[in-house]
Order: sequence, then C-alpha cells, then structure tokens
Amino acid sequence: MDSNITGTDVLFILMGAIMVFAMHAGFAFLEVGTVRRKNQVNALVKILVDFAVSTVCYFFIGYSVAYGVDFLVSAAVLSGAETTDGYSFASNGYDLVKFFFLLTFAAAIPAIISGGIAERAKFWPQLAATAILTALAYPFFEGIIWGGAFGIQEMIENRFGVPFHDFAGSIVVHAVGGWIALGAVIFLGARMGRYRKDGRVIGIPPSNIPFLALGSWILCIGWFGFNVMSAQTIDGVSGLVAVNSLMAMIGGILSALVIGRNDPGFVHNGALAGLVAVCAGSDIMHPIGALATGTVGGGIFVYAFNWCQNKLRLDDVLGVWPLHGLCGLWGGIAAGIFGLQALGGLGGVSLPVQIGVSLAGCIYALIIGLVVYGLLKKTVGIRLDEQSEFEGADLSIHKIGAYPEEDLKL
Repeated sequence: MDSNITGTDVLFILMGAIMVFAMHAGFAFLEVGTVRRKNQVNALVKILVDFAVSTVCYFFIGYSVAYGVDFLVSAAVLSGAETTDGYSFASNGYDLVKFFFLLTFAAAIPAIISGGIAERAKFWPQLAATAILTALAYPFFEGIIWGGAFGIQEMIENRFGVPFHDFAGSIVVHAVGGWIALGAVIFLGARMGRYRKDGRVIGIPPSNIPFLALGSWILCIGWFGFNVMSAQTIDGVSGLVAVNSLMAMIGGILSALVIGRNDPGFVHNGALAGLVAVCAGSDIMHPIGALATGTVGGGIFVYAFNWCQNKLRLDDVLGVWPLHGLCGLWGGIAAGIFGLQALGGLGGVSLPVQIGVSLAGCIYALIIGLVVYGLLKKTVGIRLDEQSEFEGADLSIHKIGAYPEEDLKL
C-alpha cells in the first residue's frame, strides 16, 4: 500500500476518469455529425454499448493482463482497509478509480474503430471485436509500455539509457486504435456507391456540421483530463502538460484550416489531430515544440485523409487511421524530437527508441486488426447485407431512426 496516496489523489484521478468518460460523448457526436441521417442512432448506440462491453472485459480480464491485478477480493481489501493473499490496495479506493481512469483509455479503442467502420458494419460482431480487443489485444501492449510487462521497457532502458516515452497514449491508445481500425476498414470494404467503376469518387458530405463540431468540442475539453490527469497523482500534475496540450490543439486547428481550405470538417478534426500527436510528449516538450507537433499533426490529417479516400480508395468514414493511426505515430516520434534538451525539451528520451517502438506498436496493431476482423469476417460476417445498408443501420438494426416523426410523416 502506498502511504502517500491521499483522498485528494482519489478525487484528482476520479475527475480525470469522468473527463475522459465524457470524451466518449465526443466520439459519439463526431460520428453522428459525419455519417448520414440513416445511421445516426447506430453511432450513438455503438459508442455507449462498446463502453459497457469494454468495462466488463477490462474489469475481469484486461486490467489483469496489463498490470497483473484483479479485483476478485473483498471490498475491504479493495478499499485498502485490509490486505490478504499478497494483495495490497491503496487507501480510499485509489486503485479502483485508477482502474476507472485507465478503463476509459481502453474503451477509446472501440470508439476510435467505430468511426472508421461506420454505416456498413454489423452490430454484434463488432461487439465481439470490442470484447477481444479490450480484454486481450490492447491490454497486452498497454502492459508492455505502461505496466513493465515482460521487462521490455527495462531492456530498452538498459540498451539505450532511457525507456520508450508515451506519457498519455499517442501510441498506446491512438496509434493502436487507428491501426487496428485500418485492418477493419480493409476487410469491410467501401460503402455502397462510394467508388464508381469508372474511377470516380462519390462524395458523401457530413450530415450535421453542428453535431460534428459539438463532438470535437467535447473531445477537446475532455482531452485535458486525458493528458493532464495521466500524472495519476496530485503531486505529479504539471501545468506544462496543460499548456502543451493547448498549443498542440491550436497548431492542429490552424494548419488544418489553411491546408484544408476552410473546410469545417478538417478544422474540427485538426484540433483532434494536434491533441493526438502531443499526448506522448506533452510532459517533456517546450510549448513551442508542442505547437510545432500539433501543426504538423493537423497537416498530416488533411493530406492523409485525402490520400486515403481518393488514392488508396479506403473508405475510412471519419478518417480514424489518418487521425489516430498516423498522427499517433507522428506523436510518438515527435516526443523523441521536441523532447530533446537541444530543442527546449526536458530530455530523457531517445529518438531511435521513439521511432522503433512507435513503428512496432503500429505494426502490432495492424496485425491485430487484420487477424481479429479477418476471423470474424470468415466466421460470422462483419458487414450488413445490401438491403440493410441501403435502409441504414438505424432501421435495420435498431428499428427506429433519429427522426421518427419525419420518417412517419406525422
């Protein structure tokens, strides 16, 4: 038991957990505003149910895989009042709210994937994928980077003098989620009518820009809990993380505005691109380095989104691979650049380590995405039939649309 844990620490990390939990509303409304009206209910239900499945799987399996801790002990032990069989939990239930906080990170994986597979994915197979990812696949990598599993971080530190640095999850959460989503998108294929046989790309505009913007705003606000509260105790909190998050967000907005030629979708996602990129090094960069990191992140998103949709012809509906996968990869590398003391950072990072482990994390996630969604496709199928896709996921899966009075012409 850590005697230094206080009730203030419990409240601190609980507030962080609540802020990141609220981000899932942001994921939901970002998707609602991007997909067509006939798929808006499905977007809302998917995010909420994914969170529920993630909670059960991470509580019973995933957290133990990542950190070697389970909660199948008495409430007295969980609260820190008693110890038994080698378990010693911090007082005031700190370890429980720490689980809540880290759960919200784990649940971000299916929330990220949801945006890429929108409008044509089956509901129940996606929940099965969520269960596998949050119980095993994500916690395995999380445990290596944040839990010291298999001694890999220790080996890296012994070889290079420093471990891999990912303060708030550019790689562990965002890149892993984005590259798993790429595998899912590849196996699902494009939405009906997205690409014509003559090579034309048919644009499908966002259904509701205000909802899209609302989702972005909620995510931006919650991100300060995502990054700042990653300190996990009040003694470790740093105003540098908050300001670096702010500067990266602003850099992403401005670069997406210019490169995206005032497109509102790019502007609002540009803010998220900057925040994704700064997660890894937000605790060690100078604010100017964070601004540069976010600026590059916003540009990466705009260029990669267009390249993905128009050249690769991958129908990633919300652009989650460019946003989380590629900007997350950039963030892991950027921590090794702008975290260096020579560039105004606090040091304690190695660029070769950041590049190597970041790439390894992306490769791992892509393999997981291809394996999980490939197996599901071969066994139970992962895509709606043509009629259901044409009608929309709302009516075909949930039997009600987002605007039932209009549908019934009342």
